[in-house]
Amino acid sequence: MANTLVTTDFHFPGQTAVYHGKVRDVYTINDDLMVMIATDRISAFDVILPEGIPYKGQVLNQIAATFLDATADIVPNWKLATPDPMVTVGYKCEGFRVEMIIRGYLTGSAWREYQAGCRELCGVKLPEGMRENQRFPEPIITPTTKADAGHDENISREEIIEQGIVSAEDYEVMEQYTRALFKKGTEMAAEKGLILVDTKYEFGKRDGKVILIDEIHTPDSSRYFYADGYEERFEKGEPQRQLSKEFVRQWLIEHDFMGKAGQKVPEMTPEFIESVSNRYIELFEHITGREFVKAPEADLAGRIERNVLDCLDKLSH
Repeated sequence: MANTLVTTDFHFPGQTAVYHGKVRDVYTINDDLMVMIATDRISAFDVILPEGIPYKGQVLNQIAATFLDATADIVPNWKLATPDPMVTVGYKCEGFRVEMIIRGYLTGSAWREYQAGCRELCGVKLPEGMRENQRFPEPIITPTTKADAGHDENISREEIIEQGIVSAEDYEVMEQYTRALFKKGTEMAAEKGLILVDTKYEFGKRDGKVILIDEIHTPDSSRYFYADGYEERFEKGEPQRQLSKEFVRQWLIEHDFMGKAGQKVPEMTPEFIESVSNRYIELFEHITGREFVKAPEADLAGRIERNVLDCLDKLSH
């Protein structure tokens, strides 16, 4: 089994803060730049699972970099460089405490709520008579508040503005950007025989401008169906073939784990871990159209440190 990076403890020159997220560790440099390291941790149901997934961090970071570069002409983003397969360096922004979730299809948690009788999601009215995995007439935006710990909470546009979480002006820009990014992501997915089902975007502010931050269109933040066979499966009410983290959630559900109090994470066997790693690599190749090249993993922390130091040195000159 390949090595994995599940914890980091770097001390970069000029480091002013560090934040350990569910899967990413973010180091702030001189209160101006951010070094975002995509670790091999995996989370589901807002719980970090006990084992790392080989090459997952590399997959996420390289997919995100591909899409940040491909959308930079339509939405400004934070990225400056990718000095290492697992690292992106970019501008520090003041993040909004809202995640912009956009859904093109009724699936996942939205379907679970719909099935339970819910016909309004985050202030958006849902048509009657919809079926699982059905396409919405128009993509819908269902934001959530960003929780420091525990579960993110659904919230409506009106509540966000009313509570002063985001100003009406900034929210409008975030909404426009969300739709533009989803449209571009949908087109890029279609070229590769995939359907971008739903995804989330995070935004921040720098010098008074709203800009896109974090990763985009990765299997951790997005759900993809294979376009081939979608209609047929939908008509028959069969599950869709998908490229996303949903298969991990399904595996956990089958083993009676949904992140609830008192539930125990099932044992992640080497075979299961390898199968998850392979799924991530498959998604990378499918979505980027490029062959995945496994980066050397003998000394992950050492490699990352050397590459980041070199990058910071260049950026400071």
